[in-house]
This record gives sequence, C-alpha cells and structure tokens, in this order.
Amino acid sequence: MTVASSTYWNEVHGYTAEDVEKDPEGPQTMRNMGRNMAFLVKSIALGKEQLGKPQQEIGTFSNFMDGL
Repeated sequence: MTVASSTYWNEVHGYTAEDVEKDPEGPQTMRNMGRNMAFLVKSIALGKEQLGKPQQEIGTFSNFMDGL
C-alpha cells in the first residue's frame, strides 16, 4: 500500500475555525500532504503509462475444513 506522507501529523488544531487559522503549522502540514498526494498520483499514472500494470494471478482459495 502506498501512503502519502507529510511533514508531521496530518491534522490541524483548534476549537473553532478561527483557532485553526491561528495554527500555522497545521495548514502547512496539510499543504505538504496535498502536494505529496498529487505527486504520488502523477507518479503512479506515469508508471502505468511507461511500464503497464503488473501481471496478476487468478485467485485460488484454500479450504482446511477436513482438518489437515
């Protein structure tokens, strides 16, 4: 699983919307995460374009009902 990271916890702090605007670190962290997410989406699209999708095997299922 690919995870888009940021520079710190992906959240802002405050009791009200006005409090959030007083927290410069929170919105900055969210902007960084947004940029990283956009980069990740573009990178995945470029990889699919250049390399194609990986080959997948057809699923098989195990059944251990016989106790073996």
